[in-house]
Amino acid sequence: FGSRARQGAHTPAPQSTADSSHLAAMGEGGFGKGKGDAGKGFKGKGKGKKGKGKGKGKGEEKEWEPMTKLGRLVKDQKIESMEDIYLHSLPIKEYQIIDSFFQPGTLKDEVMKIHPVQKMTSAGQTNRFVCFVLVGDMSGHIGLGSKMSKEVATAIRGGIIAAKLALIPVRRGYWGSKLGSPHTTPMKVHGKCGSVRVRLIPAPRGTGIVGSPVMKKMLAFAGVADCFTCTCGHSRTTENFMKATFEALRATYGYLTPDLWKETQFVKPPFQEHTDHLSQTQKSVI
Repeated sequence: FGSRARQGAHTPAPQSTADSSHLAAMGEGGFGKGKGDAGKGFKGKGKGKKGKGKGKGKGEEKEWEPMTKLGRLVKDQKIESMEDIYLHSLPIKEYQIIDSFFQPGTLKDEVMKIHPVQKMTSAGQTNRFVCFVLVGDMSGHIGLGSKMSKEVATAIRGGIIAAKLALIPVRRGYWGSKLGSPHTTPMKVHGKCGSVRVRLIPAPRGTGIVGSPVMKKMLAFAGVADCFTCTCGHSRTTENFMKATFEALRATYGYLTPDLWKETQFVKPPFQEHTDHLSQTQKSVI
């Protein structure tokens, strides 16, 4: 008899239809986010089923709305190629700019390394993941980016975006006679990061890439088919090794060879050339 009494004490009273309709009219506001006919329903203190969360459901992808002047010019097709951006050293702040210049599937990406890092806090250890991502079109463009996050999937997505924003042009040249398409680095180049030093040396056609698997992957993404490599330092540190190789590839356009000694034809920067278009399309600040 005592157990039955206890069960009856905990059994909730059945809710009438009128009460439920009244609550539905008032709105089941969870955390102040519920919307009912009479405002936010008891000031949103209850944890209602409909009011939970902030509406972060995965919907359809929204159309890109550029936030920078360069993004507006790219979307309006005033800038035709990446080389126009590189020529005037314009900073790229939106990854959609890169996507608009490359056809889907042209720009390939690959996760090069994921490793966990820990931080000691007063509540204990905090675990996060660092992801290094490589992107390239196999034809003279390469980007390297990293991202740290609590989840691996978020770190990979952020790493791809960071790599696209860091996309650089790679100059390619010849070893010996200038027959066919460029296949190797135009000169000996050098890059360093931490204790790692990387040197890229031009090689004859058909040599391939003489180096580690990470080096082969990076030079293949950049479009370099033949190259000798030389490294020193603690090259087992993959992230520093990749950054040093990335700096060496960046240096290919930093050297002025005699075939580039022609008189420079100066042109207006895109922001100056299309200043009227930018002033017309500028959004009114609310």
